[in-house]
Amino acid sequence: MKTKEIVTEKQKRMARYAKALGHPIRVYVLGTLSKQSCCYSGDLTEILPIAKSTLSQHLKELKDAGLIQGEIEGPKIKYCINKENWAEAQFLFKEFMNHS
Repeated sequence: MKTKEIVTEKQKRMARYAKALGHPIRVYVLGTLSKQSCCYSGDLTEILPIAKSTLSQHLKELKDAGLIQGEIEGPKIKYCINKENWAEAQFLFKEFMNHS
């Protein structure tokens, strides 16, 4: 049996979300953004003891997974939780944990 025959689209999406959550800084960023309506990436560098380039990589991973979205506003990018994908990730993980 081939892998692509046994892996569902839901499993692929859950794995992508899990990969994005696979670093404590990204978990922190998601937690911070989920408590606010939006947050500028510049604000995050003030509260996180990491280089802007490192933060950018983490934000890119979260954005690529669809968990956050960004809007360019002047010289900054405003990052927000992607509420639809965040809800889907929560549902997929809850469903998985309850049925495994």
